[in-house]
Amino acid sequence: MLKLEARPEPSKLMAYLSPLLAVALTLIGGLMVFSALGTDPLEGFRVFFLNPVKDTYGISELLLKATPLMLCAVGLAVGFRANVWNIGAEGQYVMGAVAASGLALYFIDSESAMVLPAMVLAGAIGGALWAAIPAFLRTRFNANEILTSLMLVYIAQLAVSWLAHGPWKDPEGFNFPQTKMFADSALLPMLIEGTRLNFAFVIALGLLTVGYVFMQRSFLGFQMRVAGQADAAARYAGFSATRTIWIGMLAGGATAGIAGMAEVSGPMGQLTEHVSNNYGFAAIIVAFIGRLNPVGIFFGSLLMALLYLGGEQAQQYLNLPSSISKVFQGMLLFFLLGADVFIHYRLRLKGGK
Repeated sequence: MLKLEARPEPSKLMAYLSPLLAVALTLIGGLMVFSALGTDPLEGFRVFFLNPVKDTYGISELLLKATPLMLCAVGLAVGFRANVWNIGAEGQYVMGAVAASGLALYFIDSESAMVLPAMVLAGAIGGALWAAIPAFLRTRFNANEILTSLMLVYIAQLAVSWLAHGPWKDPEGFNFPQTKMFADSALLPMLIEGTRLNFAFVIALGLLTVGYVFMQRSFLGFQMRVAGQADAAARYAGFSATRTIWIGMLAGGATAGIAGMAEVSGPMGQLTEHVSNNYGFAAIIVAFIGRLNPVGIFFGSLLMALLYLGGEQAQQYLNLPSSISKVFQGMLLFFLLGADVFIHYRLRLKGGK
């Protein structure tokens, strides 16, 4: 009879194998889902996982979809490493989009080259300020940042809906809840001609590099790792818990805000009430698939982006609901959590040595 037995110390091998095992089990589970829905499993696999990346345009769309996931996830990882649980990146993403859009609309007639950098900064500030609310509530009143950051997501979504239906609504937009289209000076330049991949991808790679240096090579990053792994040791060493919380929350908010800015000044070109695409929530899964490491987050973002695109392909070619991508995301998270158990535990035969 099998039983779970605690390991003397966490398994480093399983820490790396766990995401790979979760991906493999998700693929197997996906074949079973396709079969249950009356679709040929092999055809479903081809359409869902291979069709989206069959050409250059498909690969560019994969990178475009992965960009906001990278941006959100790398900031979240900074906090998660210190046990600062920012679950509201979706709201910070939305408020970053709002802040950047406000600047773009204010300078809609400007052709200055400074508009775009200013929008990046505005997006980061907008997201960081939204993240500062749960950070303040946690450090001042010991409020749970999981609940406060999550509840603020819905406030942000309602705020952008009000703006799109009200003061920022385009009077020539045929009554659609959207702003005017941004000027060319407020749009991110394209990286590959004939595709939608834009400069935000370069920004994401840059922030992944910054995140790696901060988390792996800086003394402050070391302090945050210690705070996450041994809170008592961090307090004994004199590391500030308040500073850790603020850095963790603001880092996640700033990068999520930049992701929101990249969406409105990239593929959307305007702000609409549908700017919220659940990237902030999906980035939580990405962060843990990537083991809270920027290198892993890069590959985790590509995988999650593939699930998004696969859902669209399944809807188009297999007449399946696009929400099937959420089924795959759920399976991936479920299998990841299950596989992570074996980092700290191992299966042993009861009565065995």
